[in-house]
Amino acid sequence: MHVLVLGCGYVGRELGRQLLDAGHDVTGVVRSAESADTLSAEGIDAVRADLTDPDAASTLPDADALVFAASAGRASAAEARALYVDGLRAIVSEFEGRESSPDRLLLTSTTGVYGDQGGDWVDESTPVGPERPKAAVIAEAEAIVHRSAIDGTVARFAGLYGPGRYRIDAYLDSVTAGWRNSTHRDDAAGALAWFLTEGVARRETVLVCDGTPVDRWEFADWLAERCGVPEPEKLTVEERLGGDAASSTSRLASDKRCRNDRLLELGYELAYPSVYEGYEPAIEAYRRGE
Repeated sequence: MHVLVLGCGYVGRELGRQLLDAGHDVTGVVRSAESADTLSAEGIDAVRADLTDPDAASTLPDADALVFAASAGRASAAEARALYVDGLRAIVSEFEGRESSPDRLLLTSTTGVYGDQGGDWVDESTPVGPERPKAAVIAEAEAIVHRSAIDGTVARFAGLYGPGRYRIDAYLDSVTAGWRNSTHRDDAAGALAWFLTEGVARRETVLVCDGTPVDRWEFADWLAERCGVPEPEKLTVEERLGGDAASSTSRLASDKRCRNDRLLELGYELAYPSVYEGYEPAIEAYRRGE
């Protein structure tokens, strides 16, 4: 199977590594020469393209499966739309029209599309209600995938963490009340690889998370104890946001607990069932002073 990873960054590179190890061919699409060199060094074929350029799609190679894993980072809502809506639409249109059309189309999405649920549980049956502009854009991208003639799958990730993204120092400084929902990078990539190699989750939306929400204050205290440092400062959402607890511009004001029952039903086995297991390598490194 030849997989084209569009936006081969934090999750995409790990997906590429897992697919290569399983004997598949992977091409990663990135914008910069530096990123292309990084992919090449890891054995992933690299193609440079700007996915917000509508002409870029026609330059990309045929593939058996597409994984749209691009990230808009700190971009504005307008810039995010250029990538997730206009860019994705151009990709879908191009590949739907090819003689050798892909069998699968995967989109990496976010649990941010649920908006604030007041700490209640959410799953795939929960209606979306994005409150932040970029989350609304990603909800539009989900709809594009589900309307495609290619068998589409939307993978909604909870908060990504893992190598390079543990942010231990921030947690040990101060922590805001609420639930933390998490997805380790290796499981984010592992679930995508599972969907492709096992042929499951066709035309589905699947919550990809560890299914073990943790209270942020409790987790931060546990982390401080394991790292051998004092407990961090505890803040309410109101205190963190300066009294504007209803602000729709902050993820902190969007509280929910995410289930992963469907992911487990599909047969995927988590490498990291909770952040407690997932943070162990980072804790060991912290205690070594790294």
